Amino acid sequence: MAYEFYYWPGIQGRGEFVRLALEEAGADYIDVARESEGLAVMMRMMEHADRPPFAPPFLKDGDTIIGQTAAILLYLGARHGLAPKDPAGGLWTHQIQLTLGDFVAEAHDTHHPIGVGLYYEDQKAEALRRSEEFRDSRIPKFLGWFEQILARNPAGSSHLVGGTLTYADLSLFQVIEGLAYAFPKAAKRALKNAPLVAALHDSVAERPRIKAYLASPRRIPFNEDGIFRRYPELDA
Repeated sequence: MAYEFYYWPGIQGRGEFVRLALEEAGADYIDVARESEGLAVMMRMMEHADRPPFAPPFLKDGDTIIGQTAAILLYLGARHGLAPKDPAGGLWTHQIQLTLGDFVAEAHDTHHPIGVGLYYEDQKAEALRRSEEFRDSRIPKFLGWFEQILARNPAGSSHLVGGTLTYADLSLFQVIEGLAYAFPKAAKRALKNAPLVAALHDSVAERPRIKAYLASPRRIPFNEDGIFRRYPELDA
């Protein structure tokens, strides 16, 4: 039975982390909201499920519904060889994913630092201030932590956890993709000090299933409705 995946149809957003895992796993899935009438189906699921998710993304596997990106990846990782089987390794992978979620939230808040219900144009002055701190302090701090993890991995620096690909590697790849889109100047500077992170990004991009996905129409382009938005005035 195919997974049913639910996320907004026109953006990558937080759903893209799940899409990458499904694609790498070669899993059979339906991107429901991109189907005809799929958006209405998604909204009905959120309104009427016994255990309704707060917001997309969420995944339906038979009678099981899982919300929250990190929880979905925890579920998929155990079933598709995208996380270590030992409890300690699985928990470490989950911890890394949660930290990536923090990073993503901070990237989002550069263009919406005051409120998500306001337009970017209503908070540009605050966005400029928030983005300066994100560029100069937060991007280097996060990437420095991931660089340390790669350098200290007993199984080698090619992956964040163990000696094979995990969903955390896929998610770090997606974050770097997003930073390169939204903050190309700042990302380029920061990656000079994180060569292992840059190498991981490049190796994930060349994985056959990921490479095919990135070249396919299933990969929604970055745009200014998603988490990573390119406003040149916020990059420097």
